[in-house]
Amino acid sequence: MNRGEAIGLIEAIGLATAIEAADAAVKSANVRLIGYEACKGDGMSTIKVAGDVGAVKAAVEAATAACVKGRGVWGTKVIARPSEGIDKLIYNSQTVGCIP
Repeated sequence: MNRGEAIGLIEAIGLATAIEAADAAVKSANVRLIGYEACKGDGMSTIKVAGDVGAVKAAVEAATAACVKGRGVWGTKVIARPSEGIDKLIYNSQTVGCIP
């Protein structure tokens, strides 16, 4: 993870909804898609994006709006300056598309 880079998390209900949310996020702002992680239960998937704080906030908002078209969004979170200690939670082998 680049120091000073914010992290955005969007927990979408359904993989198709998550893919649409990821598409909206990367098209709406200058963010990098880290990947997605399938959650245990209820068919939820968490989309992970990174970039500067303003871009991540805009991407999370766009992804949330896209989720409304699908099955919905369970929750979102923007972490402005994540601690080095959570790197392993964000960049891990469970995240599809991420090479830890």
